[in-house]
Amino acid sequence: MNKGISSIPINLRVYSPHVLNLTLIDLPGITKVPVGDQPPDIEYQIRDMIMQFITRENCLILAVTPANTDLANSDALKLAKEVDPQGLRTIGVITKLDLMDEGTDARDILENKLLPLRRGYIGVVNRSQKDIDGKKDIKAATLAERKFFLSHPAYRHIADRMGTPHLQKVLNQQLTNHIRDTLPNFRNKLQGQLLSIEHEVEAYKNFRPEDPTRKTKALLQMVQQFAVDFEKRIEGSGDQVDTLELSGGAKINRIFHERFPFEIVKMEFNEKELRREISYAIKNIHGIRTGLFTPDMAFEAIVKKQIVKLKGPSLKSVDLVIQELINTVKKCTKKLANFPRLCEETERIVANHIREREGKTKDQVLLLIDIQVSYINTNHEDFIGFANAQQRSSQVHKKNTIGNQGTNLPPSRQIVIRKGWLTISNIGIMKGGSKGYWFVLTAESLSWYKDDEEKEKKYMLPLDNLKVRDVEKSFMSSKHIFALFNTEQRNVYKDYRFLELACDSQEDVDSWKASLLRAGVYPDKSLGNNKTENDENGQAENFSMDPQLERQVETIRNLVDSYMSIINKCIRDLIPKTIMHLMINNVKDFINSELLAQLYSSEDQNTLMEESAEQAQRRDEMLRMYQALKEALVVIGDINTATTFTPAPPPVDDSWIQHSRRSPPPSPTTQRRPTLSAPLPRPTSGRGPAPAIPSPGPHSAAPPVPFRPGPLPPFPNSGDSFGAPPQVPSRPTRAPPSVPSRRPPPSPTRPTIIRPLESSLLD
Repeated sequence: MNKGISSIPINLRVYSPHVLNLTLIDLPGITKVPVGDQPPDIEYQIRDMIMQFITRENCLILAVTPANTDLANSDALKLAKEVDPQGLRTIGVITKLDLMDEGTDARDILENKLLPLRRGYIGVVNRSQKDIDGKKDIKAATLAERKFFLSHPAYRHIADRMGTPHLQKVLNQQLTNHIRDTLPNFRNKLQGQLLSIEHEVEAYKNFRPEDPTRKTKALLQMVQQFAVDFEKRIEGSGDQVDTLELSGGAKINRIFHERFPFEIVKMEFNEKELRREISYAIKNIHGIRTGLFTPDMAFEAIVKKQIVKLKGPSLKSVDLVIQELINTVKKCTKKLANFPRLCEETERIVANHIREREGKTKDQVLLLIDIQVSYINTNHEDFIGFANAQQRSSQVHKKNTIGNQGTNLPPSRQIVIRKGWLTISNIGIMKGGSKGYWFVLTAESLSWYKDDEEKEKKYMLPLDNLKVRDVEKSFMSSKHIFALFNTEQRNVYKDYRFLELACDSQEDVDSWKASLLRAGVYPDKSLGNNKTENDENGQAENFSMDPQLERQVETIRNLVDSYMSIINKCIRDLIPKTIMHLMINNVKDFINSELLAQLYSSEDQNTLMEESAEQAQRRDEMLRMYQALKEALVVIGDINTATTFTPAPPPVDDSWIQHSRRSPPPSPTTQRRPTLSAPLPRPTSGRGPAPAIPSPGPHSAAPPVPFRPGPLPPFPNSGDSFGAPPQVPSRPTRAPPSVPSRRPPPSPTRPTIIRPLESSLLD
């Protein structure tokens, strides 16, 4: 019982100065007939298990075959040939050389002449069961093996290439060859790792914990580096450009030139509301009297009210810039993360200074608005004046026709304001899914194409009477949407009243809105409540009843429009300059000149420069890894100089392994040699197969044996029923050699074992 097998290895470690540093896997021999509790398919199970191990490219195959069996029928060699057709990993091992029949040897096999392998054969003589029972030690067995090869006439000349010690040397040399083959790739891998960490280790090379000035130097260097990084992120830099996201300076630029103008236009006065306010102002100034002239006080009252409205967008732009500055500081302090207290204190000091400058900057912004309110300069060179305002009032209808085109148009209406990808969301829903198009915005139209090559135009939408408004983001969508619609309640595109366009981020939406503003498409400002609308309708009816009042309202409306365009230009120019001077440049100067002093005064230097436990551990690991990589490269260089490489033997004709066992090759695995007092001359031709030899009798002839040409004496006792006696090789004047009296014993039934090394090979 318990004859089953398992692919789970049993690990046995041998610690000795007399064994090699190799892993030997002793595989079972192939069993043809199940024994005991073995399953019927035991042969295939063993074969599959053997193939799992010998298919590995870094595995040497020791094809073990007993000397007293037919080598041509070796399962070991057959399986080795399947996985190693070139023979680069296969070494033949011939065992039981001491158990061969008398008069036979395996000389031709061991000389790799009979059935050659690329790496040849090595013969070994292991301990017998009697030796094991007799407690024969390994050293004595090795000496006995050596004595056997030196004393045997057939193996004496190749004794240095036989035995377990020689097999150990061969395996050791193959291990060396394998190491040398893998060294170039391994060296390249180590060098790549060394280069990848060398830049980081460079900062650690000069680390000396005992140096009293180390912390002072490190603090000074880190503060200087923080100042450089902050300035690069704000001012921009040509080296180490971030290609993944916008820097702080680029985002502030978008606030100045896209977001801030958009916020100003967003609070643009509503036409009906403005006209109502103007009419109220005119009526209130006249009081109970009927005015003959247009009062300039109504103009000033309306203009001052509109200028005050600019405070909201201006203060909001300050808040946006402050937020970007704080985000930039946080990104710059990431390099100080190795020193948590220093990182925290630096961020706190700079953020406090930014908050201090926030108050002063906002005061200055409000002061600029108040300055504009304090004096209405009607003598400005760009102001149209009363005469031109009355002239323009007669062109109201024409102005309304082109109202959405704005006043600040480029010289050529074909100049492209913006290009980019947008998704038409509401049309895509009706057709089964949103689809992206390439949009091109000019001063006159919004066109979209199939792709960015702009060859196939899908549609061109005129911008007349268009406005833009926000659309609530759906909880199922990750897109940010805005919509275009016609103020005259007309369809914008085919049967659609709205054209909903989607972007990936809110920043893209704001950028597109700012571009549409440049083209004269203003955001929609919803009116108050229904009561306000009713009041407007009622007042509008009253105004229409007084043509003189309508002319006065239109005149002041033109004056307000002209003067507010001057104010808007001035504010759009001064607010970014104010923020830049009082906030951004001041923060840069503070970091360069005062940050270090405040760090020294805020906390003890040793406390600030305390490393985090993670950083200390990482530094030690990096230094150890760096040193280990350098030592490994030195060891690899020493291996190349201290070891030799043995090239693989040339290929041999090993096609005999592929022959079927039913048709074995004509040469036997062992050569039977008659026992002679003097050795016979070696034949010059291949030996034929050994035929079956009948038992000798008083009237029987000797069996035929391999022979070579030469004079043959008559064989005695020739008068038998088999006819003429066979010829035997002999020298002239010599008696014929004696012939074994019976056939050699049949081959043992022990299956052939494929394994890197038998357990007794290194005994």
